[in-house]
Amino acid sequence: MAVVAPPPPAPPPAPPRIATGDDDDTRRYRMRLTQVAASLVTMFVTVWFCTLGIIPGIIAVMVAKHVLVAILLMGLEVDKER
Repeated sequence: MAVVAPPPPAPPPAPPRIATGDDDDTRRYRMRLTQVAASLVTMFVTVWFCTLGIIPGIIAVMVAKHVLVAILLMGLEVDKER
């Protein structure tokens, strides 16, 4: 005679859907395009300064490093209130 097993437990209910208001894809797309454009302009200006000589090239690289970090932080939205 087979042993009668109890039915499996019901799955837990799904969590409620929460509206975060972060569905603005156009705003995010523009932000990414702005980041890419600003990064490219920064790199092109840095390369141009490097063609002027050693000292302007070193200064340009030092400034470009800070500008690129600022662009990264802009994309990460570290200044945005939560």
